[in-house]
Amino acid sequence: MDNSFVKTPEEVCRFFNVDSSLGLNVNQVKEQQNKFGKNELPEEESTPLYKLILEQFQDQLVLILLGAAIVSFVLAIFEDQDTTTAFVEPAVILIILIANATVGVLQESSAEKAIDALREYSPDEAKVLRDGVVRKLRAEELVPGDIIDLAVGDKIPADARVLAIYSSVFRVDQALLTGESVSVEKQVEAIKDPGAVKQDQCNLLFSGTTCVIGKARAIVVKTGVATAIGDIHTSISSQISEKTPLKRKLDDFGDMLAKVITVICILVWLVNVRNFNHPSHKGWLGGAVYYFKIAVALAVAAIPEGLAAVITACLALGTKKMARRGAIVRSLPSVETLGCTSVICSDKTGTLTTNQMSVSRVALVSNGSGAIDELMIDGTSYEPVGDVKAMSKNKQIVTPTANSVMHDVALVCSLCNDARIVYDASADSYTAIGEPTEAALQVLVEKLGTVDPHFNGQLDALTKEDRSTACNDYYGNLAKRTATLEFTRDRKSMSVIVNNNTLLVKGAPESIIERCSFVRLSESADAVPMTAAIRDSLNNKVLEYGQGMSLRCIGLAKIENVDPSQFNLRDQARFAEYENNMTFVGLVGMMDPPRPEVAESILECKTAGIRVIVITGDNKNTAEAICRQIGVFDVDEDLTGKSYTGREFDALSESGKVEAIKRASLFTRTEPAHKQLLVDLLKANGEIVAMTGDGVNDAPALKKADIGIAMGSGTDVAKLAADMVLADDNFATIEKAVEEGRSIYNNTKQFIRYLISSNIGEVVSIFLTVLLGLPEALIPVQLLWVNLVTDGLPATALGFNPPDHDIMRRPPRNSKEPLVGGWLFFRYLFVGTYVGVATVFGYVWWFMYYAGGPQISYYQLSHFHHCSELFPEIGCEMFTNTFSMKATTMSLSILVVIEMLNAMNSLSENESLLTLPLWKNPYLVLSIALSMALHFMILYVPFFTKLFVIIPLNFDEWMAVLWISLPVIFIDEALKLITRTWIAPPTIVQAKKTKTQQGPFNVTGLCLALIGFVLAILCLVGCQKPSGRGLYFAKVTDAAPPTGANPVSVYYGWQGYCIQDVRLDCYSDKSVMVVPFDNAIVNHLNNTYPRLFKDEIPQDESLNPGAAPNPSHDPKIFPAAVLCLLCSATCLVFCFYRVLSPHKYQDGHYTRGFLAWGSAILALLLTVLSSVMYQGAVDQLNVTYPHLIASTGPGMPMIGCSFASFALGGYFLMRGCMSIESSDTDGYNPI
Repeated sequence: MDNSFVKTPEEVCRFFNVDSSLGLNVNQVKEQQNKFGKNELPEEESTPLYKLILEQFQDQLVLILLGAAIVSFVLAIFEDQDTTTAFVEPAVILIILIANATVGVLQESSAEKAIDALREYSPDEAKVLRDGVVRKLRAEELVPGDIIDLAVGDKIPADARVLAIYSSVFRVDQALLTGESVSVEKQVEAIKDPGAVKQDQCNLLFSGTTCVIGKARAIVVKTGVATAIGDIHTSISSQISEKTPLKRKLDDFGDMLAKVITVICILVWLVNVRNFNHPSHKGWLGGAVYYFKIAVALAVAAIPEGLAAVITACLALGTKKMARRGAIVRSLPSVETLGCTSVICSDKTGTLTTNQMSVSRVALVSNGSGAIDELMIDGTSYEPVGDVKAMSKNKQIVTPTANSVMHDVALVCSLCNDARIVYDASADSYTAIGEPTEAALQVLVEKLGTVDPHFNGQLDALTKEDRSTACNDYYGNLAKRTATLEFTRDRKSMSVIVNNNTLLVKGAPESIIERCSFVRLSESADAVPMTAAIRDSLNNKVLEYGQGMSLRCIGLAKIENVDPSQFNLRDQARFAEYENNMTFVGLVGMMDPPRPEVAESILECKTAGIRVIVITGDNKNTAEAICRQIGVFDVDEDLTGKSYTGREFDALSESGKVEAIKRASLFTRTEPAHKQLLVDLLKANGEIVAMTGDGVNDAPALKKADIGIAMGSGTDVAKLAADMVLADDNFATIEKAVEEGRSIYNNTKQFIRYLISSNIGEVVSIFLTVLLGLPEALIPVQLLWVNLVTDGLPATALGFNPPDHDIMRRPPRNSKEPLVGGWLFFRYLFVGTYVGVATVFGYVWWFMYYAGGPQISYYQLSHFHHCSELFPEIGCEMFTNTFSMKATTMSLSILVVIEMLNAMNSLSENESLLTLPLWKNPYLVLSIALSMALHFMILYVPFFTKLFVIIPLNFDEWMAVLWISLPVIFIDEALKLITRTWIAPPTIVQAKKTKTQQGPFNVTGLCLALIGFVLAILCLVGCQKPSGRGLYFAKVTDAAPPTGANPVSVYYGWQGYCIQDVRLDCYSDKSVMVVPFDNAIVNHLNNTYPRLFKDEIPQDESLNPGAAPNPSHDPKIFPAAVLCLLCSATCLVFCFYRVLSPHKYQDGHYTRGFLAWGSAILALLLTVLSSVMYQGAVDQLNVTYPHLIASTGPGMPMIGCSFASFALGGYFLMRGCMSIESSDTDGYNPI
């Protein structure tokens, strides 16, 4: 039956054709059971395990890997080489796929758990009246029309309409359904408003709620899924779980990557069709299989196999961090979802407020003219400690003096009270047993103390357990309760009789003031008649407290010398008669106070571009007052169009609701359906919504929101439907969780960037080798090792990256923007391309230029397939023996080292390593060290060298690896600088400045520093290559001479003139000089130029660059020059960042800037000194060998200008930085 709350009991009984004194008969019951079924919530079928497993293999990247594993396994069966190595690749891929599927199944979440939890609120039995007999039946047997009896402690078995109340009051706790923290008093009378919300349907009982006071009889109007809790069941079960923003982005990214990989693999295979018939492949089929294996290797290289595991690990780390902050995450992906939250829909009670009623004002009548003395009470919790301060006429706060009127206030508050404050040692906090209003009065008594100074002096020495009720116990012993006059709705008050024949009364202030004939004055403690002036003054104060401050007011009064024998306690109609001609004692104002930290958290949310919407069942005035206090609204802000009741919102048109949701920040007197509607409207508007809730009624909205947040003190249904649970029920925890979510998303992007750029490098490496016709530089098993182990450790450690300094000053990211945007993809591609080129370059360098390598030509290397035909004197063995293994090891080592350096770059997406140094993430340092240790393990442990087909490297080869790898840091730093300066979006806040940020010191300093840096480079260039005759940089080699020449030693060098003092033949291209291998000639050369050689017979080098003095005899200028260049470049990067950075500088970067400039100036000074010594050596050389060098070096004027300009630029730039630093303030204004 719908809208039964607007019907009278008789009308409801007539609807079901039932007599309330007899109940349904057997035939009626059968008829109703056939029509409505059982009174139970239907069970939902759970998803079979095999379906969950199959769902994990629907991802395109997973399918490509699965295909690669199958192909590799088939090829391994027919592999001619070592089968052990051949089977490693498919085995590793299958292990990866199984691990990822296992993780996915374990993380699979559905609505069944929340639905199952709903059944916990279904009672097992009910007392039912049938055929005139009350009997206990199973609750599932109830049908609409059944008459049920209810008493204290009973769970309501179905939605029912109250027929009769058999006690003075009948109250039901329906917090799990409506979120009301106070039990609801029920009535028999019909509700005239057909649009009343559930909170106002005071004659209806809802299934699953609990009777807490009184007895009643009711008629069942709805059962099963038709009940209010059944609606929630239907809402939860009908919802389809949506993917999180990160999951959607990863899926889109995976689909795009899968398509690109497929196209590239097909192209690589097709491009090499012409090589299928090459003799080295032993037939067309052999060539096709060979290049198919390369395509498979390309697929393996392109797919970041460890991505799923790393994301899971990063999210798991995030959950641990958030758990330490009081946010317990139930669904791992929801950790990231918090980071893009743009709207937080929050409950008021318990989340924004303490959910602990607290008295903040006490008003006493001061004198006969009606003046009011106000007491301000400190404290926002149930802790029985707080200052009591009197507000004087000039609004100054003074300490009040205890008097008999305050004694009466404490006496009434203590004895007209059934609540109790207890100390919870496990949580080190105070909690209340009983009604929150009465608990607040108990705490007030503890803060007021007693009129006994000796007793008050001993309070501080008590234990927390004893202190919680010390003063209340004092008043309890002072005046024992002998009788209680229960609260009734007509008189709106309750009272107690104490053993000194005094009646103590508390209740609604308007009712108390109206029935008082006298009032006690705080100045004289006298009782004087209640005049119209005093009554008006008190009513005005009630109005001020209620409407102006949204305090809940309670009036206190007493009657002395009553005769208890004249009281008929069984006749509640006469209670108002007994409470007449009272003496007014005081007025108490209380509220559920805001949590102290909430205002700052809401400001942080605004600063971060996050909108806070408060949704509450409380009344509008109270909620608006709280919202003004915590900063949702400004104190004097016009709330037109920004605050709606549930009914006002329902009255809007569809377009009106859409417009309202864009501006409104407060919704009051709402029902569960409103929360769901608001979530739908917000999501339709493109918002990422976080919704808080604690009751069963909140479960559908929690499930529907992008991230549901349940309170730790809430129902199990809400917790199971939510993605996150707040252990402390505190809104500030949500703000911290959002910050953590943003940090996790940034870290996720960083390790995805790290993995993808590394994979791009691997793809480029393989593609280049195929395109250039080079041998296979990296094999699949090596790529798998790098992707899973070597890269996996740093990628996981990137989850520990510290948050960027401005993370909560940026707007929420657009959930629809791709994970990898245009510029970001360019960065990935640029860095990845360098990784691939460097890897191939290392391979080529070892074959062509390394002294310990074969030093073959590029033509020979790129035509290795034709080795037996084109260059039989070399043969083909070098492309399959240890030469090939050594070159492959070079490529693998470059790939590993360059990716370790790339991991350092990934510490932040935009911040430089100079401002966010590596040691800020010690886990990354450890992971890089461990990854390198693992790489050394596979290089130098025989079992692994065989498994991965590699051999150890020597010192010279490792130095080449480092030199080839290092540039990736400078490349990424340059890209970060471009991003910070021109690409990155601005923060949504501006720091307040007392001076201009870009002052003249900055411009002057930057210009002078740049000039100095350019001059320094020119000096160093001059030091390394003086103008004049270009001389050879010759190198001895045992390679064969050019065709037609006699057996000689070949010297490679740059273009220039030959030395005419000895017999040397110069080729026309002047890049090679041929010297007959004759010791006599070499000795003659040594005798003529003794300072140009380090050995009797040159082995590694002959002439030095630019004919500079030999390092073994003369000052070493080159290391000083390199040091100066590095320090100078570092300083310039620092100054660029400091001048162009839009946000406040923190964490000691300013100090590091001074150190950087100091180091650069010292390095430049060292260069100057070395240059002076160099010039002396050059002059001496020119005197000795006048035909050798025509230049005298860079010259002292140029060196001096360089040093002066660089030092002066540093000084001015630091002055500019000081100006910026001094102008920063701690305050930020949202734009």
